[in-house]
Amino acid sequence: MMSVNKIFLISMSLLVISGCGKNQTSSGPISDVASSSYNESKPNVVLIYADDLGYGDLSSYGATAVKTPHVDKLADEGIRFTDAHSPAATCTPSRFSMLTGQYAFRAEAEIIPGDAPLVIDPEEPTLADMFKRAGYNTAVIGKWHLGLGSGNIDWNDYVSPGPAELGFDYSFLIPATGDRVPTAYLENQRIYNLDPEDPITVSYKEKIGDRPVGRERPDLLKQQADDQHSDSIVNGISRIGYMKGGKSAEYRDEEFAKDFAKKSEDFIEKNKSEPFFLFLPTNNIHVPRVPNEQFVGATDMGPRGDHIVELDWFVGEIVSQLERHNLLDNTLILFSSDNGPVLDDGYEDFAVEMLGNHKPSGPFSGGKYSILEAGTRVPMIAYYPKKIQPGVSDALFSHIDFYASLASLIGVELNGKEAKDSENILPALMDANEDGRTYMLEEAYTLALRRGDWKYIEPFTGTLPDWMKNKAVDAGLKGHPQLFNLSEDPEEKVNLAERHPKILKELQSKLDEIKSTQ
Repeated sequence: MMSVNKIFLISMSLLVISGCGKNQTSSGPISDVASSSYNESKPNVVLIYADDLGYGDLSSYGATAVKTPHVDKLADEGIRFTDAHSPAATCTPSRFSMLTGQYAFRAEAEIIPGDAPLVIDPEEPTLADMFKRAGYNTAVIGKWHLGLGSGNIDWNDYVSPGPAELGFDYSFLIPATGDRVPTAYLENQRIYNLDPEDPITVSYKEKIGDRPVGRERPDLLKQQADDQHSDSIVNGISRIGYMKGGKSAEYRDEEFAKDFAKKSEDFIEKNKSEPFFLFLPTNNIHVPRVPNEQFVGATDMGPRGDHIVELDWFVGEIVSQLERHNLLDNTLILFSSDNGPVLDDGYEDFAVEMLGNHKPSGPFSGGKYSILEAGTRVPMIAYYPKKIQPGVSDALFSHIDFYASLASLIGVELNGKEAKDSENILPALMDANEDGRTYMLEEAYTLALRRGDWKYIEPFTGTLPDWMKNKAVDAGLKGHPQLFNLSEDPEEKVNLAERHPKILKELQSKLDEIKSTQ
């Protein structure tokens, strides 16, 4: 295996050959040509984190009912991973783990309501903090869903703590998710376009304000919704929770991708002369799926398929922005998803009825909310022109490893307590032929552990929330140990726990060791 030091030395040699070895750190305006060579030992990093995108949802991963040429180009010229995983099968825990480098179960991080306090302790180092220590400018643009404030949020003031307290210099966010109030953007932790004469109030307990409610006025809806998603109606979509005021600040779901692309372009333009870390957690393809009119009818699968095409367009926009500023060759682009796919997730958008032969989970079982393989096995692509060895990689990789791996890439030494569950898998991010993790943990209401093709699922002893019981997803939860060999049984149908007691004991013991580590 090629060592990280060897990779670094090779990269530095290439800098000398190309004549770009001298750093430029001037904060003043410089030409686009010069901006591409300011410091190639510290590449820009753009992390595009799709939402609810399944392993089989891209044409580069076998989909035929939808075409994703922009993402496919990154896959063709970069590394396409076949065994990469989100840390958990739902959004908040995955984002927590990726940004902190530690397992969500350690902090009991779970899916949270729209008015929940920040789930990451501001004293806890984050991926953004790490980049800032290396002199990077940092931004997060997209869906947040990690909580904000410390309780009883005043949405009409500066909302703190939030992204700034976690190391992000700039933020432009959907505060929680598109299906929850408040239905307004938050820019640098203040409501965007808010009229102070029309302040925002949010309640998740009782109806407030004069907005119609989905369960009372279904005739006003673009998409019918289940009872959980049938509170305040904004832009023809009923949400979880109630919102009063803030009419001028209401966003339009159809503009999410374009608004985020525009804010990304502004950030890249402003920071092109210095290294930056840009985290782009998209709303696509989370419900409510309301694609821009430009993409309606792009597939035969209805809003979900069209939302995938819109996501692909967004990726193409980001790549074009980097190209326009001559930054693409010195930018590592990482593309993946926060968890596996879900079809019916509260809104009647015909995702099930119009699915056809499309397989969002690929050859695997489960999906979002599930401890089965498709809950966390997601598409992942690393693209870094002329710097990586491209190809198809079967390295076992978890997004929790972005922290330690990217720290190694830019030369940041982590302290002993920082990102304690993150492993440095940089060689696998740079070379499709390198190995990944030996053991990998997955979270979804219980814990699972992978070693090679073996997968152990810990017995489930808890109680599922009521809303989860209505999901048409096989959660994979049993009251007894489960053991599968994924090379022979990718759908996890045959429990081998009794046939292979030694392997079962080994994986149980390793999982117990991980859980007991503080």
